[in-house]
Amino acid sequence: MSNDFVLRSTEGAVAVLTLNRPEVLNAWHMAMRDQLRARLDDAEAEAGIGSIVLTGAGDRAFGAGQDLNETKTFDADRAELWIGEWERLYDRIRSLSKPIVVALNGVAAGSAFQVALLGDIRIGHPGVTMGQPEINSGIASTTGPWIMREMIGIARTIDLTLTGRMMDAAEAHAIGLINRLVPQDQVMPAALALAADLAAKPPNAMRLNKARFREVTEAGFRDCLAAGVRNQREAYATGEPARMMEAFLAARAQRKQPA
Repeated sequence: MSNDFVLRSTEGAVAVLTLNRPEVLNAWHMAMRDQLRARLDDAEAEAGIGSIVLTGAGDRAFGAGQDLNETKTFDADRAELWIGEWERLYDRIRSLSKPIVVALNGVAAGSAFQVALLGDIRIGHPGVTMGQPEINSGIASTTGPWIMREMIGIARTIDLTLTGRMMDAAEAHAIGLINRLVPQDQVMPAALALAADLAAKPPNAMRLNKARFREVTEAGFRDCLAAGVRNQREAYATGEPARMMEAFLAARAQRKQPA
């Protein structure tokens, strides 16, 4: 199995980054988080690149969220380190001077949903689903509610966080989380065309605009990270996340058994 968990290709002035764990619906683990951050570092430093498209391998998922096989063994100390890993990735995304177009090709759940929202513009198709189902795995949400509240307000954020329900593409589009809906086979062409257009914009104006968006959301971002450390330490100390994740994984394994 390849250890290249984030693929890179180039289309003119656009760097295309593809989350590459399709066998687990591009679920996150530490190596993929680290590789994405490194790929973003490279794209930011590359003079010939003006924008980025971020997508997921396969046609089923942009990303299924956290790989529970990684987090099911965490204790309170490891959970705190885990929040630090997300902080470094999210900070890298937020500090980019070059715009990110997210090409949604299926499920975007949990932390993958959050990464999609941290992108600048999202293009999806009618089969996309998005949401914050972390509560169903016993994981307390802090970064998810922060970015959702910034974009859709507190009432919808409470709904999505406490129910853990997934939105279909029509709902996500209606409330502004998907910017453009196109047929499934047009998601990547539309994302590349938009990214090429953004790459051609004046780079200093682009950099300053993106820096300002970061400034106006920075206090909330830092607050949610502090809350994440506090809440995840408490949650993992109770053992509830491990129990819920083991139950979820066992139920999934049972569903895969032949009849």
